[in-house]
Amino acid sequence: MGYRTQITMKQTYIYEDNIISSLGFTTQENIESIRANAIGIRITDDPLLYPRPVPLSKVDPAALETRFNAICEQHKRSVAPDSFTRLEKLLITSIREVIHRDNLNPYHPKTLLILSTTKGNIDLLEERYKAKFNHKRLYLWELARVVQTFFGFVNTPVIVSNACISGVLALITASRYLQSGMYDDVVVAGGDIISEFVITGFQSFQALSPDPCKPFDQNRTGLSLGEAAGAIHLSSRKPVGNSRMVTLDGGATTNDANHISGPSRTGQELSLAIDRALQQAGIDASALNYIAAHGTATAYNDEMEAKAIALSKAEQVPVSSQKGYWGHTLGAAGIIESVVAVASMRNNQLYRSAGFETPGVTVPLNILTEHRDAEVDQVLKSASGFGGCNAAVVFKKI
Repeated sequence: MGYRTQITMKQTYIYEDNIISSLGFTTQENIESIRANAIGIRITDDPLLYPRPVPLSKVDPAALETRFNAICEQHKRSVAPDSFTRLEKLLITSIREVIHRDNLNPYHPKTLLILSTTKGNIDLLEERYKAKFNHKRLYLWELARVVQTFFGFVNTPVIVSNACISGVLALITASRYLQSGMYDDVVVAGGDIISEFVITGFQSFQALSPDPCKPFDQNRTGLSLGEAAGAIHLSSRKPVGNSRMVTLDGGATTNDANHISGPSRTGQELSLAIDRALQQAGIDASALNYIAAHGTATAYNDEMEAKAIALSKAEQVPVSSQKGYWGHTLGAAGIIESVVAVASMRNNQLYRSAGFETPGVTVPLNILTEHRDAEVDQVLKSASGFGGCNAAVVFKKI
């Protein structure tokens, strides 16, 4: 007769976080902009990016330079600020905010950095940057090494690059590292930038909207591209003196293997990821207070996601997409949208789905049309991406 051993997994606690986007350089600035219904997507006329005007959500370049230069001075780095790429500056600025506020020691052997990105320093393919940076900076491992070296992380960073679920998958990966006891603290950072390559690529799919995107709306015509960086500190150590903590309690990923760029037509595979994440968290869909949807505003993605939510019996749960505020930020999306979800829990507020007016999916969802106060204790964050990948995580307030 055998014996079954009960294994107690370590809890994953959410500490400090940061968002850098077109709406601000801190989480607080971004939340305040969202509350004010500010839209960071603007028609951009830059022939170096695209020959015609196109809606983009871009980080203020002058403000980024000012903040990054100040960080270099504070860290007393001998390397000139202009020797870093735009994406490296965004990531370092966001990570530094989290490390500074949590007084986190990157030199500690039980601290890890996880980097989420889909394209990395893809702008270095452009002629204007080829002479300035060594070609190896195009490699994701070199991007990670630059960030690691700046802060002095002793452990080799882990890179997660799995299309548009990269950010959510990076959070799941971090939680599993913490649960295993391999690390006590993990900084998850995600970022991507606007570039000629990215715009042209999505335009080739005819996936870009001529106007700011409208997730789940009847009149949606495609996505809007954005650039951003975000960072979250996760730990297996229980925060001291915090009566209402947020934890990451469940996470799962699936693949529908439907098409290189087209999602499942049934939503079954994303629904499976949602169900598994809920099962890990020990709750039913009826216990959710909010769903932070992927919501790209493309015809097929929004339809698939609506079907998935219904299959998981969560169609009555309030849901919104943040992409109407700052566009699709690729490798940063799962990070910064999770930060907003956590802010909803900490503030007990739900934020409307920008751009949404008229239901445009065949399965009715409870789309948020206005900001409102509410008790937000349990939240689901979903994501889907090219290649048929899907992911979901569950956050709890305890």
